[in-house]
Amino acid sequence: MVADLLTAKGSKNATVLALEGELGGGKTTFVQGLAKALGVKEKITSPTFVIMRRFDIGILGNYDFKNLYHIDCYRLNSPKELIELDFKKIIERPENLVVIEWAEKVKSLIPKNAVWISFEWKGEKERKIMINSKIKKPDSKLIYGRRKTI
Repeated sequence: MVADLLTAKGSKNATVLALEGELGGGKTTFVQGLAKALGVKEKITSPTFVIMRRFDIGILGNYDFKNLYHIDCYRLNSPKELIELDFKKIIERPENLVVIEWAEKVKSLIPKNAVWISFEWKGEKERKIMINSKIKKPDSKLIYGRRKTI
């Protein structure tokens, strides 16, 4: 499902995955798995204190991305703090895949075509993940509206 969203680039800007959910919901674990699938060699940890990290994307898969930006907005007091980190320039570049944890804290900055992924803790080894996307394929067919999975 996520792979379909990543290969269906319908925008001339970065692809943005906006993650939301409570502490321990699985957001960072999701980013770790995504980074591994994209060929990122570095260890992925939550950038809570540095706010943003950039990783080179390997050559795995059929993706046009060169950079993975992992952003954690948990400690931000306002969206302005993210703007000060050149966020607007980052999301203008189509070679960037931008994954934002705690995206609801900077909702006013999130592009309208972002893929929203909500994580809900259901138990020690169980999460409910909801994906809300308006990404379209070049033939303009909607890939996913709202979809739920466990």
